[in-house]
Amino acid sequence: MNVILLEPFANLGDLGEEVTVKTGFARNYLFPQGKAVRATAANRAVFEGRRAELERAANEQLAEAQARAEKLVDLSVTFVAKAGEEGKLYGSVGTQDIADLVTAQAIEINKSEVKLPEGVIRSIGEYELDLQLHSEVTVSIKLAVVPE
Repeated sequence: MNVILLEPFANLGDLGEEVTVKTGFARNYLFPQGKAVRATAANRAVFEGRRAELERAANEQLAEAQARAEKLVDLSVTFVAKAGEEGKLYGSVGTQDIADLVTAQAIEINKSEVKLPEGVIRSIGEYELDLQLHSEVTVSIKLAVVPE
């Protein structure tokens, strides 16, 4: 299915690009979230009429994300958790836990902005995590998981 992107989208394209995506992804995510519209002649005309407005909104979002990233540079947070003798946690540290911790110490972030490529954290140690605040803005923070 061909769609026109209404905002920059990581690994997919920039504002105004016509891209081909799977039908389910378009129907279940892009259309309900307002991130894309079907690539029809009528929608192309509507998009061209709104292009300046959409570009201004995208630039504002990018500027806001860069301002948030500046506040998070070199941030170190510590998470205290119950752990066994071998360093394994009773439970795990997930994206919501990290988002709550960063929000309490620095600036508000959503759990969807926390990237854990290897899954949840299940042992004590120091980790370097990425926070993707925008499709073009990623900042790294340090997380120390210590036993209670």
